[in-house]
Amino acid sequence: MGAILTTDDQDQIAGRGMKISDVKKQLQNFLNGFPTIPLVAAATVKHGIQQLSPRRIDELVELYRLYAQNHKVIKFVPASGAASRMFKHLYEFRSFYRGTSENQLELLKDRGPDSVYYFFEHIQEFSFFPILLDALEKRGLDFDTVMQESRYEKILNTMLTERGLEFGNLPKALIPFHTYGDEVRTAFAEHLAEAAYYAISGNKNCFIHFTSLPQHVDLMEAHFREIRKAYEEKYNIEYQISYSIQDPSTDVIAVDGQNNPFRDESGQLEFRPGGHGALLQNLTNLDADLVIIKNIDNVCHDRFKDDTYVFKKVLSGYLIALQDQMFSFLNGLDNPTQSSMKVIDAMWSFVENKLNVIPPPESEKWKKEEKVDYMRRKLNRPIRICGMVENEGEPGGGPCWVKNRDGSTSLQIVEASQIDRKNPEQEHILQNSTHFNPVDLVCSTRNYKGEPFDLSSFVNPETGLITEKSIDGKVIKAQELPGLWNGSMSDWNTIFIEVPLTTFNPVKIINDLLRPEHREFQ
Repeated sequence: MGAILTTDDQDQIAGRGMKISDVKKQLQNFLNGFPTIPLVAAATVKHGIQQLSPRRIDELVELYRLYAQNHKVIKFVPASGAASRMFKHLYEFRSFYRGTSENQLELLKDRGPDSVYYFFEHIQEFSFFPILLDALEKRGLDFDTVMQESRYEKILNTMLTERGLEFGNLPKALIPFHTYGDEVRTAFAEHLAEAAYYAISGNKNCFIHFTSLPQHVDLMEAHFREIRKAYEEKYNIEYQISYSIQDPSTDVIAVDGQNNPFRDESGQLEFRPGGHGALLQNLTNLDADLVIIKNIDNVCHDRFKDDTYVFKKVLSGYLIALQDQMFSFLNGLDNPTQSSMKVIDAMWSFVENKLNVIPPPESEKWKKEEKVDYMRRKLNRPIRICGMVENEGEPGGGPCWVKNRDGSTSLQIVEASQIDRKNPEQEHILQNSTHFNPVDLVCSTRNYKGEPFDLSSFVNPETGLITEKSIDGKVIKAQELPGLWNGSMSDWNTIFIEVPLTTFNPVKIINDLLRPEHREFQ
């Protein structure tokens, strides 16, 4: 029996721009869970992941250069995440730190590169250290004295809270990442610098779209105004920056351990952000011929960016070449007199061998009309070209061959949590995975007639995730919508291309900025 929603609950739901039926479906998902994804095989080199020759790379770079002269390219940067996640280990340390010798020994015994000890040992090497010194001085604190007295909480309070730099309240986009002589670049600024090399429409226009939390848009815009002139002069371009927020109507209701709606102290329903899958609407609203997607924290120092510049153009060029062929086929299908069986067979081969969509077994018995209908559906879809990097660590999900709801088999990006790990066959497929998804995508969201697709029509709604969170010490269950690059794009045409590991440089915790790819010097 489902949870009962009161009249007040229904008014609250409607006030958020949500449908009662959607919330009831979310509650049902908590009760039933989500089905696992049926893997057929891991996508590997020469079996779903392409390696491109140097000659082909040069051809695709040139193809993209010519295309961008007469088309609108937008770089889409999911930047809704708060920086507080980067400092999780520092927040935990601060809450348990008491300053005694025994306490220090216990909390600082881990000396690995992700540890709090490592953070303080190398604190002077971070790009933000000079402004941290100034903030400490304004509070009447001397850095050397504070460190000698092991008053680490003084440094963290100055760095993370309203007593100083407020890093814990900023978007990740505005955290200082890298140093270039006297210049300090935030993650936001690094995306401006990067885009100047591969996201130019026409001669000078550089379109970049950032998603953001509502309270962060003004902060990001103020930062852009501060640096705009210098960056436009440096790269001889004109930035066209836009922003959008994650719509509250895409939030998901939270439940308690018994799957009943969780309520706050005033009795109101609790809603949580629906994860990056909620950004599908933001992507839908973009007016662009080609969209380049890259996460806000995946940037590196200029001296490591050459591979990124090249392979963004390569992925874009590949999409353009593939799209031209798809559009040609679709226009041909609009003229039945030209659709001989020979042409139909050529299209069928293209869908299977170039788009990596293997038809269901019963297709061998289909008549011409059924084949044409199937190919039209498979060709007339949004396209994404996904860079994949070689996996050097533990398998954690990524590019796979998957059995789809219509009986076909195609390439998908799959999270480890979506796989039935208790099934030996499925676990074996995961263990044989050779690559992972760095969120390096180039997309086309318009059909062969130039009309925008309704991207919500290509989502697999059964690919959400259920996670556990904590509110005021109480455990709740939260639900994430189908992820932007997996479930939300599951019915897109998908191509995987191997890209160098040097193109993947995420900053998940602040200590990551101490890695060589984020440093001015070796």
